[in-house]
Amino acid sequence: MPTYDYECSDCGHAFEAFHSMSADPLSSCPECKGKVKRLIGAGAGILFKGSGFYETDYRSSGYKKDASADKPKETASKKDKKTASKKGAKQAQ
Repeated sequence: MPTYDYECSDCGHAFEAFHSMSADPLSSCPECKGKVKRLIGAGAGILFKGSGFYETDYRSSGYKKDASADKPKETASKKDKKTASKKGAKQAQ
């Protein structure tokens, strides 16, 4: 059930009411019993999930920082092997 925003025309009291879409809108203010009007709400936010989106799209910067800290770092010997293989590939060309 959605939440609706109301505002009193007489006293200016703004409040929210939780009722079904098929229910009649409220007509009186709970504070002064004056006439109320229903306001237009912003609605709910959209969150895209699924195979077409990256899992990190909605991650906080703190999560990204912690995730990068958890990755194992390359040792010097692995870096040397990668550098040597790149140099060998360039010389072969």
